[in-house]
Amino acid sequence: MTTFGKSTFDTSIYAAFRPTCPRSLFDFIFRYHERNKGARWDRPVDLGCGTGQATVELTPFKYLMIEVAQGTLKKTPGAQSLPFLEDSSVDLVIAAQACRWFDWVLRKDGSAAFWIYSEFRFTRYPSLTQKIKTYSQGVDPLHSIGPYWQQPGRSILENHLVKVPDGNEVVSSAFSDFERSSLHTFHQRNPTNAENPPRGDIAVQFWKDLKEGAEREDGRAVEGHDEVDIECSLALMMVKRA
Repeated sequence: MTTFGKSTFDTSIYAAFRPTCPRSLFDFIFRYHERNKGARWDRPVDLGCGTGQATVELTPFKYLMIEVAQGTLKKTPGAQSLPFLEDSSVDLVIAAQACRWFDWVLRKDGSAAFWIYSEFRFTRYPSLTQKIKTYSQGVDPLHSIGPYWQQPGRSILENHLVKVPDGNEVVSSAFSDFERSSLHTFHQRNPTNAENPPRGDIAVQFWKDLKEGAEREDGRAVEGHDEVDIECSLALMMVKRA
């Protein structure tokens, strides 16, 4: 079971702090889909929909199908197997931060799009990027959440999907085009982390490190109501059913 499916996973915090994607991303995907002469706008499927941030953007379609995990909405069988869908019955499949191949549920001329965003960075404070990388991708199991990511998925994400094969390499001639769960796992395996002086909880200390770094660069105190710009690199892959 993934971390997101565990009963101890706090979905409200996950939903509150998860980045959202711009509407322009979905408009780009829809334009790609409509280039198929036989494109239909009946049934899309959002795989691994989580709290539904991407699901609500599928407005051009008549109906909506979702595959979700326990702890976000409800449980269905493994996402790589889709027994609740008929073969060739879906017009568009999407997966945000949940890259998978999708059996044969796509119709002829159907489209699939999946995307990820990699580690965030502060636009105004590039010097803090190394602190973010050390916290998220470090190897120290007591001072970094890096060892607690689920693999190989996280490494595929960090490398912007370059290890995902062309669909036709997997199934010949099939296509015409080609959470932070780690923090939750860290706390489960280090339940007394918040009680350990002088650093305390790893996430709180990370936030303090970033705050102090921003203060050094700005030469002033950073207040709780101050806003900062955060950006993430995004990788998108799209394919069409031949």
